Amino acid sequence: MKAHFEMMAGYNAWANRQLFAAVAERPAEERGRDLGAAFGSLFGTLNHLAVADLIWLARLRGQRPPPFGLDHVLHDDFAELTAARRVLDDDIIRYVDGLTGDGLAGEIAYTRVTRPEPVRQPLTEALAHFFNHQTHHRGQAHALLTRLTGNAPALDLIFYQREAT
Repeated sequence: MKAHFEMMAGYNAWANRQLFAAVAERPAEERGRDLGAAFGSLFGTLNHLAVADLIWLARLRGQRPPPFGLDHVLHDDFAELTAARRVLDDDIIRYVDGLTGDGLAGEIAYTRVTRPEPVRQPLTEALAHFFNHQTHHRGQAHALLTRLTGNAPALDLIFYQREAT
């Protein structure tokens, strides 16, 4: 099970690098244009992804989550968001690398952001959601980029797997 999550952490970092490199080529006004997505713009979607990752990492570690909502803007500047994303991806890899068999068999407890109620769930289920959530919103960002440019990088897991071996 740990090997699966290590692969997903590596894939997450790889896919974010691909996506952010493509988004960096677009003008700021395009990145910030509200296109009707859940978090408005391409920039808003990428910010949400970082916000959610910070919240989930705190939960996974049993720490108090950051005091902001899911639509919080971490960085107004794309270069700063890109740098923060890289640090965050490295942190996710370190977190997964540090997991043990006993740790993976554990449970986490947290309070939801959207409806403050206590939740308990197995760590493996929380990790599966964590990586699925990233893929979900990266897919939205990919669709927004495609809408703006007609082209976006291939982010399929299989491409990462082929490159990583």
